[in-house]
Amino acid sequence: MDVGRLRMLRELADHGTVGAVALVLSMTPSAVSQQLKILQREAGVPLIEPDGRRVRLTEAGHVLVEHADAVLAALDRARAEMDAYRSTPRGAVSVSFFPSGAAMLLAPLIIRAAERGVQVLGRDVDVPASRAPAQLADFDVVVVHRDERDAASWGPRFEATELLREPLDVVLPPAHPLADRDDVRLADLADEHWIGVEGGLMVDDVLNSIAIVSGVQPRITQRINDFRVVEELVHAGAGIALMPRYVKLARELVRLPITDISVARRVEAITRAGAGNRPAVAAVLEELRAIAAGISPTADEHARARSAGPARD
Repeated sequence: MDVGRLRMLRELADHGTVGAVALVLSMTPSAVSQQLKILQREAGVPLIEPDGRRVRLTEAGHVLVEHADAVLAALDRARAEMDAYRSTPRGAVSVSFFPSGAAMLLAPLIIRAAERGVQVLGRDVDVPASRAPAQLADFDVVVVHRDERDAASWGPRFEATELLREPLDVVLPPAHPLADRDDVRLADLADEHWIGVEGGLMVDDVLNSIAIVSGVQPRITQRINDFRVVEELVHAGAGIALMPRYVKLARELVRLPITDISVARRVEAITRAGAGNRPAVAAVLEELRAIAAGISPTADEHARARSAGPARD
């Protein structure tokens, strides 16, 4: 079987439509369809079947995708072994970040990777963590964040490198009645208006976890994805919000930890299985771990923080 056609089948499994596969591979949909038909003849069994106006993989198609992953992973390992003959990792590595992750990690990653001969091509993409497998059709590394209670496995086709566990605090305007406290309990926030995010994104998952675990249902009155806009609304008194602890604030706000429930996000770098064998990708993952390790404040730093602007080193 042709490796290129196997790659097309895997892209179909990731993207779901022939049109999307054609876009990723810079081909026409008819050319993709033709190649998939040839692969189906080579396999001797149906690999795809109609699903309304779209197509989907048959059971045999899913099995072949697993074998395709093994074949393509073996090719990646072979390329990695060839690359290993070089003394220094080289080449370009494409990395996708959620926006606040890009703000924390991307600039130092570009600089540090460049010092090792690796060019980082970064993008900020605001989608749920569950989209990481599909994103890996376009990126070498996808950095995601999700509720720390989300224990869903990425499966055997993908590998996760944990970078950071980051607590989430409540942010309040300085004039808020709770602003002089050192911390809060959920009961203190029961009557507050909350600024949430679009359903499926990390903060919304955390707010849902709070409701499930505690029985306290946050009253969400606004849904804003951009943390900078959230800051403006909180500063204006339009509501309170959850904010990752290490996100630098531009507005003067009060951050308070919630003491009676664990509230945190987990930041991970997702790759295809075997991709870390490429020296350039391995270097990027190594630098991401080092940068993340330097972000968390020391244990004796007070959890309650105020910020009138970006923190200074």
